[in-house]
Amino acid sequence: MRKRVQLHCFALLAILIFLQSCGGNKDQKAGGAAGPGGAQANQVKDYPVLTITPHSTTLFTEFPATIQGQQNIEIRPKIDGYIEMIYVDEGATVRRGQPLFRISAPQYEQQVRTAQADIKIAQANVDAARMQVNKVRPLVEKDIISKYELESAQYTVQARQAELAQARATLSNARTNLGYTSITSPVNGVVGTIPYKIGSLVSSNTAQPLTTVSNIGNIYAYFSINEKRALESAKSSPGTTLKQRLANIPPVSLILSTGTEFPQKGRIETASGLINTETGSVSVRATFPNPGNVVRSGSSGVVKIPRSVDSAVLIPQKATFEIQGKKFVYIVESTGTVRSSEIKVLETGNGQYFVVQEGVKPGEKIVLEGVASLKEGAPIKPRLVNADSVYQQILQ
Repeated sequence: MRKRVQLHCFALLAILIFLQSCGGNKDQKAGGAAGPGGAQANQVKDYPVLTITPHSTTLFTEFPATIQGQQNIEIRPKIDGYIEMIYVDEGATVRRGQPLFRISAPQYEQQVRTAQADIKIAQANVDAARMQVNKVRPLVEKDIISKYELESAQYTVQARQAELAQARATLSNARTNLGYTSITSPVNGVVGTIPYKIGSLVSSNTAQPLTTVSNIGNIYAYFSINEKRALESAKSSPGTTLKQRLANIPPVSLILSTGTEFPQKGRIETASGLINTETGSVSVRATFPNPGNVVRSGSSGVVKIPRSVDSAVLIPQKATFEIQGKKFVYIVESTGTVRSSEIKVLETGNGQYFVVQEGVKPGEKIVLEGVASLKEGAPIKPRLVNADSVYQQILQ
């Protein structure tokens, strides 16, 4: 019995030793497999690195704008009457003096005829009064009648002449009113909407104008600049007066609602002398020539104002990353590790690069791509890229 128990103990011990040796072999195999993999995980990766060099560039600042014609003239009737004729259609291009409407007002034709008849009567009265003077004068000279008779006749002539002048003024006024029945365009421009049709009764008190003629030979783009930017612009633009500073601003561009750039360049000509207390902005007007009347009054667009910057620090946008609204880059240290640096940038509107004001200096090296996979202090294998080719690409 004791021998049997001893045999069982030996068998158990042999099994344990066998299992232990198998586990050790597995551990050694696992360790051998993990060894090369761990080395690969700790391998330093290479990243493209850009050396910062200063460049000259032009920045564009964009402002939404509303567009108005050089003149928007409301066409209103000056007399009462019915619209008899409409000579133009909506959207038509008209010249100065071209007929637009005719108003039927026969009373003014009658007033002209009446005034003409009154002139004839007044002229006859003047002639009769002069004949009386000629009749009385020789009698006075011969002391046949009193000289007061002659003076009375002369006063009568003056009264009749005044009546004649009044009749002529009445005729002129009647002809002026009759002229108002034909309405012509006061300027070269484009006809707007025509709310009234033939037969409509209109007067000088009508709420809506007959139409609007827009002179769009030149167009005005109105936009607003906030107070801070207006002050910065005033400091950077040479000149002592507002007119001089505006004259030194380079020509501006207009982006139409279709997204295309208007071929004509404009100039900023006026800026409001007051700051809007509700919006904290200054109203500005840019003028653009509009050959062919391509842009219509009431359109919308975007005004782009250029600004030249010399020796600017430019960084491709793909080399930056953002944390809580702040922009950062990774600067490569001499030790081969990276250090994050916050940068302050100017708005460019380019979409390819940032102009850096603070955070990076010329001569420093930054990681150009793959910044999302890096961490603070991580070692890298820098691979310098051609700076000229990078800047040429982002400045196109």
